[in-house]
Amino acid sequence: QVQLVESGGGLVQAGGSLRLSCAASGIIFSINTMGWYRQAPGKQRELVATVTSDGNKNYADSVKGRFTISRDNAKKSVDLQMNSLKPEDTAVYYCHTEYPRLWGQGTQVTVSS
Repeated sequence: QVQLVESGGGLVQAGGSLRLSCAASGIIFSINTMGWYRQAPGKQRELVATVTSDGNKNYADSVKGRFTISRDNAKKSVDLQMNSLKPEDTAVYYCHTEYPRLWGQGTQVTVSS
């Protein structure tokens, strides 16, 4: 059926940048909200950023001013541009959609100090 495919994770030094991408594969007609969550070692999964089909965006306070979320409705994809990365951004980042509710497998982002 439909699945979310993520890419763009990696290892960067503090202050660097990464761009995460997520695309829905398979047959899907529409997606209401697309976004990114992350889970750091020993912590609960938290919302990073979301964007609706109408273009409304929401960010966690910890990433405001540094991360930018965007989506392409035709491609059924969502990107997360991450700038000025900090060691505390280290986590597994998961693509997420609602509705329908889908989760990606996760991509590792590691920021070294």
